[in-house]
Parts: sequence; structure tokens; C-alpha cells
Amino acid sequence: MSFTAVIENDTIKLPAGVHLPDGTKVTVLRSEQPAAPATTSFFEAIRDLVGVIKDAPADLAANHDHYAHGAPKGVDRL
Repeated sequence: MSFTAVIENDTIKLPAGVHLPDGTKVTVLRSEQPAAPATTSFFEAIRDLVGVIKDAPADLAANHDHYAHGAPKGVDRL
């Protein structure tokens, strides 16, 4: 016997006229796969932030820890 059922609130809803006795073991096979979630890379996600800071110091990248955390300049260099 086979039929198509629908899941509602984590409960299998049988079609009208289909009755299965309590305790009946069934195998459930998903007939369709959900669409894969859209993936966005980190750089795509922050693309709109590029160039937002207009008045940043010229050496911000080289001295990030100095400006963000108060560390002495130059500690960001390897």
C-alpha cells in the first residue's frame, strides 16, 4: 500500500479514507528535497560596508590593535 501524506506541525496527516491501526510500522520516504539554502560568502555579506569609514587613519590596517584596543603602534606587525 502506498499513499501521499502531508506533514503538519511534526505530525503525519493521512489522506481522507486512509486508516492505519495504532502500532502500524511505516517507512517514510521524502518525495521532494527542500531547496538548499542560499550561501553567501563572507565577502559578499560585507560588500556594502566597503568604504563606509571615510575618515579612518591611513595606517588603520597596519595598526588596528592600536586604534581598536589602545595597544602600542606596531604590535600588529609580524
